[in-house]
Amino acid sequence: MSRVAAVAGLVGYSSSDSEDESASSGAQGEGGEAGGASSAEGRQGRRSPSDSSTAPRLPVPDSVLSMFRDQEEAETVVDDSSKHGGRLRTFPHERGNWATHVYVPYEAQEDFLDLLQLLLLRARASVPSLTAMAEFHISLSQGVILRHHWISPVVQSLKEHLASFPRFTCRADRVKIYTNDPKSRTFIGLEVTSGHSQLLELVSEVDRVMEEFSLPSFYKNPSFHLSLAWCVGNLSEELESCLQELQEIVNGFEDSSYLVRIPGAEVRCKSGKKIFSFPLR
Repeated sequence: MSRVAAVAGLVGYSSSDSEDESASSGAQGEGGEAGGASSAEGRQGRRSPSDSSTAPRLPVPDSVLSMFRDQEEAETVVDDSSKHGGRLRTFPHERGNWATHVYVPYEAQEDFLDLLQLLLLRARASVPSLTAMAEFHISLSQGVILRHHWISPVVQSLKEHLASFPRFTCRADRVKIYTNDPKSRTFIGLEVTSGHSQLLELVSEVDRVMEEFSLPSFYKNPSFHLSLAWCVGNLSEELESCLQELQEIVNGFEDSSYLVRIPGAEVRCKSGKKIFSFPLR
């Protein structure tokens, strides 16, 4: 059986059982138990061994139920943008849906953070609402949605496709302004100027996995970059006005040529709050 066929089988099981688990359990807990007691009293001693309609059902093993439980998504989430800087979800939250993203991580050192503070000091003169990124990476996929039971097969497929990929180093030293697809956020980023071909090869492997599970592939002709800071709204014009000064800060920063080198030693996949690592060879 192909991987897609196997996953399709899981999807079919989940949609008919897992998502309605609490409702069906509630019906059995109230009407089911009460009905069973009444039937037993009214027909005591008259139950036929062949009367399958009144025979008690065997409980489903916990090991089976746990395959389809979205334990970390059990509570309803209210999307309150005021709790995360005014940002709006790209995807509406639904129980059992996990926002997923594949990327090359970058662990920022103290000198890099010093450079970032200099850039923010200048850029905030034009856009005071700029906020530094909490972590840094180069994206290899769009944000996609996975059902909980898809996570393991997707992760396994990524592991297989990336296992033989060699390590590399790329350089990101060109300041560039970006917006997300709905133009609801604007970013200051450092565009990759070397290592582009290796990143394209990585994207090709990740795209194969996405296509295997009928998920969207990455953008055509991508501008690989390391996002540094963001703000709500489309403020690209305001930031473009100080772009040259920001570039001069990068060019003139001591050891900047070293700081903007990004080691491609691993790829990560973040799905919900779970992070999976794939070391490169």
